[in-house]
Amino acid sequence: MANALDQARREIATRYDFKDLTIEIKLEKDQLIVSAPSDFKLTAVVDIIKSKLIRREVDLRILGEIKTEPASGGSVRATIPLVQGISQDIAKTINKLIRDTLPKIKSVIQGDTLRVSSKNKDELQTVMNLLRQAETVKIPLQFINYR
Repeated sequence: MANALDQARREIATRYDFKDLTIEIKLEKDQLIVSAPSDFKLTAVVDIIKSKLIRREVDLRILGEIKTEPASGGSVRATIPLVQGISQDIAKTINKLIRDTLPKIKSVIQGDTLRVSSKNKDELQTVMNLLRQAETVKIPLQFINYR
């Protein structure tokens, strides 16, 4: 994420249409703050950031809903929350989807993660494919093997 934002800052600094404009991109703990002189420039900066994230194979679903607000000096500021972990209601939806499709597999909600266990690796791969293709799952998923 930091690398993509650095690349976006470099591209903004070298582009002619952003010449002599004050554009800021800040990465805080759980959000991304972008400020630009106008709405048009703000959407262009967000598009640049998204293209840099796509190049680094970062799922764009980590970016939450963009909230724009006016800032000082006639500029515009966008606050983009970063999605981390799985909320309880999304975890319950995923858990229900797994249990309805594959009843032999055990899935347990552990804080902001969901642990899926089975004796057969093929069943776990089936669950991974199921969750990647599911329409109800609108968050980026990361699969970790603990063995």
